[in-house]
Amino acid sequence: MSSLYLDESLDLGALAPGAEVRLTGDEARHAVTVARIRTGERIAIGDGRGVIVRGSVVATEPRELVLVADEVAVEERPSPAITLVQALAKGDRDEMAVQASTELGVDAVVPWAAARSVSRWEGPKAEKGRRRWATIVREAVKQSIRAWQPEVTEVTTTAGLPARLAGTRVLVLEPTARMALTELEPDGRDLALVVGPEGGIAPDELDRLVAAGAETVRLGASVLRTSTAGPAAIAVLSVRLGRW
Repeated sequence: MSSLYLDESLDLGALAPGAEVRLTGDEARHAVTVARIRTGERIAIGDGRGVIVRGSVVATEPRELVLVADEVAVEERPSPAITLVQALAKGDRDEMAVQASTELGVDAVVPWAAARSVSRWEGPKAEKGRRRWATIVREAVKQSIRAWQPEVTEVTTTAGLPARLAGTRVLVLEPTARMALTELEPDGRDLALVVGPEGGIAPDELDRLVAAGAETVRLGASVLRTSTAGPAAIAVLSVRLGRW
């Protein structure tokens, strides 16, 4: 079984093995008409809030699919949580970072309008961009069969980051930092990884973040693109936190 379908409106946590689950709407249409799921096949349906139901398909219609559950898995929300603060970047580099980070286990995503960000989300474009990232996150959750769907917040400026990340241990990826991320000792607090745009984080921004309590960390000797730095750091943290 390699298919996960999401329906955030379902109350899957109340189900038990043997129960029927009805998947409707666009998710069912995709399963039946695009993926060509047929009766007898085994799939998974999740609610994005920690529950995944696995079972066999017993009926299909163009916009409805019925599954009989044989397993109901409930996962607690990961703790400490990992938030990716991803700077807006040109092209699709920021989107690549969001997709890979979701597959690797990030728990929340904060779009960041950094000083050196070429891409700008202003006016109606801000909500359009957030929805675009939310769609990327949703598809990545399905691909990686994750129980929890990360939230994508509204775009944030550098001035707004300290308030947005209050109570979180903030780690700024900086190639010149003295401490390597592999040396990090978790202290139980939720973590936020701050990744700059193509031109890096501006010196005054870095100073402001550090003054607000952020720590600078480096990944290694090489300098990674904004599309790969976040996912690489999340992989390291997954080991440090015992997720992997």
